[in-house]
Amino acid sequence: MTNSLKDDSMQLTLYIANKNYSSWSFRPWIALKAKGIPFTEHFLRFDEATGHAHFIEYSPTKKVPALKIERDGKDPVIICESLAILEVLAELFPEAGLWPDDLIKRAEARAFASEMHGGFFGLRGSCPMNMRRPVKRLDLDPYSAAAVVKNVERIEQIWRGCLDASGGPFLYGSFGAVDAMFAPVINRFEKYELTDSQTFNAYRSAMKALPAWKEWEKAALEEPWIVEEDEA
Repeated sequence: MTNSLKDDSMQLTLYIANKNYSSWSFRPWIALKAKGIPFTEHFLRFDEATGHAHFIEYSPTKKVPALKIERDGKDPVIICESLAILEVLAELFPEAGLWPDDLIKRAEARAFASEMHGGFFGLRGSCPMNMRRPVKRLDLDPYSAAAVVKNVERIEQIWRGCLDASGGPFLYGSFGAVDAMFAPVINRFEKYELTDSQTFNAYRSAMKALPAWKEWEKAALEEPWIVEEDEA
C-alpha cells in the first residue's frame, strides 16, 4: 500500500458544523488532529431556519461531516458519515494506527465503533453534546431516564473491558478511531453528570488531555452562535 502520508498530491477537506454542538463533526476532526494527518477545515454554520440548505453544496446527504478527497488526475470524492470517514482515513494512512494491529482486537474495536454509530438513542436524544453547558443533571421523565441509564451502563461496560485489557489510557492503548467515536460521549457524561465512576474519570482525563481536544473545546467555547438552549 502506498504511504499516503507522504503523498503531497492528496488534499483532504473536512466539512464540519458548529463545534459547540456537532458531535458527528467532532469524531473525524479529533482523529485527524490527534494523528497529525494534514487537512483543511471548512466550517458550515448550522442554519435551522432553512434546514441547513447550504450543506448540499458540499455534502450530497446535506449532513456533516463530509470529507472531500482530491488527488492529481482524478475527480474529487466526497465521503459522508463519521465512521465511513474514519475507515477511509485508516486505509489512506495506515501508519496512523487508527485501528488496532491485531485482527481480533481490530474487529472488536470496529464493532464498538459501529455500536456507537448506530445506537444509544436514549443518550443522544436526551443529552446532546454541548461544550458550553453548565455541569448539572437533567430532570427527565422515567422512560427517558431509564433509556439514558441503560445506555450509560452499556458504554461503561465497553470502556471498562477495553481499558482493563489494554491498560489504557485509551481503549486499545493509544488513541484510535474507536476513541474518536466515543469522544462526544465524554462531554455528555460530564455535562449531564451521568456517572462519576473510576472508569469514566480515567478515560475522561486521557481524552481531555489531548491537544486536539483542547483545540476543539477552545474554539467551541468561543463560538457566538446558539442553536439550542445552552441551559437545557
